[in-house]
Amino acid sequence: MPIVPSRFRASGLFKDPHFSTIYSAKIRRVKGITQTRERIELPDGDYIDIDWTLAATPQEGNIKKVAVLLHGLEGDAQRPYILGTAKLLSNNGYDVAAINFRGCSGSQNRLYRSYHSGDTGDIRFVVNTLVTRAYSHINLYGVSLGGNAVLKYLGEQDHIPSQVTCAACIGVPADLKASLEQLIKGENIVYRTSFLVHLKAKYRKKMQQFPDKMNKEDYKKINSLKRFDDLYTAPAHGFEDALDYYARASSFDYLDKITVPTLILNAKNDSFLHGDCYPIAQAKNSNIIHLEMPDHGGHVGFYMKGEFYYNELRTLEFFQKNME
Repeated sequence: MPIVPSRFRASGLFKDPHFSTIYSAKIRRVKGITQTRERIELPDGDYIDIDWTLAATPQEGNIKKVAVLLHGLEGDAQRPYILGTAKLLSNNGYDVAAINFRGCSGSQNRLYRSYHSGDTGDIRFVVNTLVTRAYSHINLYGVSLGGNAVLKYLGEQDHIPSQVTCAACIGVPADLKASLEQLIKGENIVYRTSFLVHLKAKYRKKMQQFPDKMNKEDYKKINSLKRFDDLYTAPAHGFEDALDYYARASSFDYLDKITVPTLILNAKNDSFLHGDCYPIAQAKNSNIIHLEMPDHGGHVGFYMKGEFYYNELRTLEFFQKNME
């Protein structure tokens, strides 16, 4: 305990993992939300852009709440799963800081490095910055890659401020190697091809910035996600190779060190997840990790009738419960 029984029930086509995943990523639209961009300069000379949505209702008394939202691989703060969550939390009294990982905000970041699944330094810097802005409650929300980064940050226990209250992570590849093994299956060719197209495009742009570190010969060798991680992610971020990256950046080994209430919502039919991406034993032995595994939902495709998705409503519920 706590393995959390799920109340989510998919219907019709949304029981199909691919339909729910693709519809939610490509067709869903979130209207009526305003974002204001702030550029944060980082200690290493780079920057990240944060898209803010302020609370729609005044925050009361000494409680000043902010939710930090982190997107998935090659996403940004304008993805429907970020906008839907931002709108719901804003409507319920939260300021929302939606982080764009380095190079994901529409402009190229300055350094050779960019971001990766286990990159917690920028999360730590943003959280510490928010502490200086007098937020009494800082809640974290990560989707896919962003969820893995949140869990690893919490499990590193590296001076996590007391203002960090709780976290919710959706569709989390807690074991990166297991997730890759799932993605290379034939049924997932659409997803891995889409990721690879975006990653190769970024490699080309980086190559123009850093011709001494990147070249056309290596670019031509990038024919898989693992190959991209061997040729760019690993050398750019201090790993020996892709397998070293997957081992050291996965959040799975950090889960038992997390000390703030954390919800992990992973659908059983998520095409991106496999094996230890479902940390059942860790949750059973924890009073902190709340693992919820609906039968359906695909990869962050928890569609419900109405304006908001189940993962967004469930996140708000979890945040409110742990504010009491």
